[in-house]
Amino acid sequence: MSDSTFSTVLWDMDGTLIDQTAGIIRCFGDVITQMGCPAPDAMEIRRSMGGTMRSTMSLFILEDKLDDACNAFRAHFPKIMMEGLIILPGALECLQGLNAAGISQGILTNKHGPTARTVADHCGFSEYLSCCIGNTDTDWNKPDAALTQFALEQIGATTEKALYIGDSPTDVATAQNAGIACYGVSSGAHSVAELLDAGAEKAATSLKDLGLVE
Repeated sequence: MSDSTFSTVLWDMDGTLIDQTAGIIRCFGDVITQMGCPAPDAMEIRRSMGGTMRSTMSLFILEDKLDDACNAFRAHFPKIMMEGLIILPGALECLQGLNAAGISQGILTNKHGPTARTVADHCGFSEYLSCCIGNTDTDWNKPDAALTQFALEQIGATTEKALYIGDSPTDVATAQNAGIACYGVSSGAHSVAELLDAGAEKAATSLKDLGLVE
């Protein structure tokens, strides 16, 4: 990528920069079974992870117990969230390379905002970011264009020459709704073909293969 192609990059987090699936699936399983429901299907959780925690929880918990389940998840997850955490190949190299090229960067995720910032600090991402925005930080969630616009405002950027990078059709919709480009990586639960079919301009099996930095 040359610095004239994009001036701003917004990143998804789970499945794009990190793989925290083990801890997330364990937390859903612990909470759901403790509430007396059958153990959830791990793949169903994995494929729903582009949305909010609440939307995933609603696949397994009835509405009248949903608030309790979400509160239980938020209380339990910080205790186990670093278990099995993986920084995906090329993540740090891309953040460092884009930063060196003068490209503004931020994380825009449906992960709980305070949790996302804790993880970004833990992984060494934060020094390359102008913002890290997640669920509960605003009244919006992906793929709402208002959330993307808010993130760009925090960086001091506009939609012109902005790129969103993610691993799910939700991420593609996030970019499309805001009128910005989207690149996809199949390091999450969705294939390159699924990401291209959803409308990503470019997709690859890993960040290294996207050609963001030399």
